[in-house]
Amino acid sequence: MKKTFILFYLLSIVGLCQAASPVHGLLERIDKGASRKFIIEQTRSDRDFFELDYRNGKPVVRGNNPVSIATGIHWYLKYYAGIHLSWNQMQAQLPDKMPVVPHKERHETNLSLRYDFNYCTHSYTMAFWDWPRWEQEIDWMALHGINLPLCIAGTGSVWRAVLTQLGYSKEEFNEFVAGPAFQSWWLMNNLEGWGGPNPDAWYDQQEQLQRNILKRMREFGIEPVLPGYSGMVPSNAKEKLGLNVADPGRWNGYRRPAFLQPEDENFQRIAQLYYKELTRLYGKANYYSMDPFHEGGNARGVDLGAAGKAIWKAMKAANPNAAWVAQAWGACPYDAMIKDLPAGDLVVLDLFSESRPQWGDTAYKWTRKQGFRQHDWLYCMLLNFGGNVGLHGKMKHVIEEFYKARASEFGHTLKGVGMTMEGTENNPVMYELLTELPWREQAFDKDEWLKGYIKARYGQSNPDVEAGWLTLSNTIYACPDLSTQQGTHESVLCARPSLEVYQVSTWSEMEDYYEPMDIIRAAGQFVKAADAFRGNANFEYDLVDIVRQAVAEKGRLIYPVVVSSYKAADLPLFKAASERFLQLIQLQDRLLGTQPLFKVGRWIDDARRMGNTPAEKDLYEWNARVQVTTWGNRLAADRGGLHDYGHKEWNGLLRDFYYLRWKTYLDELTHRLAGQAPKEIDFYALEEAWTLQQNPYPAEAEGNAIDTACEVYRALQ
Repeated sequence: MKKTFILFYLLSIVGLCQAASPVHGLLERIDKGASRKFIIEQTRSDRDFFELDYRNGKPVVRGNNPVSIATGIHWYLKYYAGIHLSWNQMQAQLPDKMPVVPHKERHETNLSLRYDFNYCTHSYTMAFWDWPRWEQEIDWMALHGINLPLCIAGTGSVWRAVLTQLGYSKEEFNEFVAGPAFQSWWLMNNLEGWGGPNPDAWYDQQEQLQRNILKRMREFGIEPVLPGYSGMVPSNAKEKLGLNVADPGRWNGYRRPAFLQPEDENFQRIAQLYYKELTRLYGKANYYSMDPFHEGGNARGVDLGAAGKAIWKAMKAANPNAAWVAQAWGACPYDAMIKDLPAGDLVVLDLFSESRPQWGDTAYKWTRKQGFRQHDWLYCMLLNFGGNVGLHGKMKHVIEEFYKARASEFGHTLKGVGMTMEGTENNPVMYELLTELPWREQAFDKDEWLKGYIKARYGQSNPDVEAGWLTLSNTIYACPDLSTQQGTHESVLCARPSLEVYQVSTWSEMEDYYEPMDIIRAAGQFVKAADAFRGNANFEYDLVDIVRQAVAEKGRLIYPVVVSSYKAADLPLFKAASERFLQLIQLQDRLLGTQPLFKVGRWIDDARRMGNTPAEKDLYEWNARVQVTTWGNRLAADRGGLHDYGHKEWNGLLRDFYYLRWKTYLDELTHRLAGQAPKEIDFYALEEAWTLQQNPYPAEAEGNAIDTACEVYRALQ
């Protein structure tokens, strides 16, 4: 009897442990009851691995830690059950009888670091996320093998405590900390204060959010990367505190924070204050992110070697086991800053490996012939700039360059891969591809992989869909290897109007590398197959996205007719072409209303829900509206070139912002053709007026995605 009781007790303890497992919680969030449909086994291994097996009528997923196991679950769902969990759909109805794994399948990797997030991602996509949305993202990360994400929420509270101890008043530290939609550029030392001042409730809210994020990540065994101390101090620190600082200059019209010189005795003192508060609030981390002089910061007069050692020393004082994580972008991190640091204490993110690799590939302009010397580095895909909407990628090239890097002389310090997009929730095919690379030992064929992806994403194959995807993979997803363009071929519909529009943002470096009609024809293949996929969330999302791209391509073809008819003074043709162009904006707006991820209403609704008072809600909505339009004040938007950098093809924004700009401009050209005196249009004034509004936009889907996409596509013909 006693033995039976002990056995029952031990089994109960095991059951409680399993119930409390982060993997079981993840499965339950995917589908209630899903944890009972799997056998989960965790075993020791000196390498990350997952195995798929089958026993007693259930799939077995085993691995060496919760992230590896979650990766195995995702692999099983994709390639055995035809279920793909993505940003547009993170829940699924699992079958009662789970598909059999006929033979044990094992994947392992010696690439132990799989990184997630550019600083910019936290602002362009995540500025207004609450805990439920973050919980979903952490699940997405675990399912995709991510174990090293950047976590910047709540850093304002750290600086509030530090600056208060240094004698700054509440008003003064609020002039330093940026607003919710501009946190990324503040923490990259690009600007201070813009978007603020933040209310007290925001600091407290973000602090609690960060605690929730870190708690869940640590349950999974995910290592958070926290912002470390990079030498940043407020730009008035010399006058206010008598510190010896360097002035990094301006960034696109904004004054940067100052850089505290490493020889100043206060460097280690302030760093110690910073790490003490960071640790008090969020615990110690094993990885800290620091990017001094990011994106053109003036480093003249700074002993870079001493600066690197000062930053490293402060980090090691906080945690002797910690490593510095740095973004390789432009000349940063300066070679002089990192060359004498010990191996193992620095992880360099080769931020734009698919287009501007710095790891040592001599075919590219930004390359470092010595690579990153003794330091560990990650092969990263940037892909998206500004959170801009649009199909884009280098599918075949990303595969080939990854295996080329592994086989190179710099492969011995390659420790993993990273997603370093400026904005996320787009182009799921590219992120799926990148996150599978560490788990595939040998190079593989792009077309064969794509066939598997299609079946996994939609749960079935279809010849029209396969043909459409193959076309896309060989055109818009085949950006030339040496191209350095910043993400998608930007839509002319979103551009500030002129007779010489090519790109939308100032630095896009776009090239015409595919034929617009190829994309329009590919969209037609998806439309042809649409009825067979009604109710399939992934297909409906992709259909809307691909038809959206087709509409943008049609705009690209109509725009030259608008220009040439105006220059030819052909008023009837100009009016017809202008009406067609404006109709495309309206069609695009209607189409995108069917998917919440393509609605400005979701973005604004998230911002307003973050506020506790009407004033807070209005501040956050203003942050949200400004970031996706003017980005900054008049100086930064126009002379600094930031206007439309974060432009979005979104429902609501198209009809009320981009349509207004183009309609105003085309009406003015019509008046000129009719002989009226030309009037200059102040576009910033037009744009700023929209940022100051608080008119509501629906956040939920409107209309049927399949029917609307088919109707919009037919309207393109």
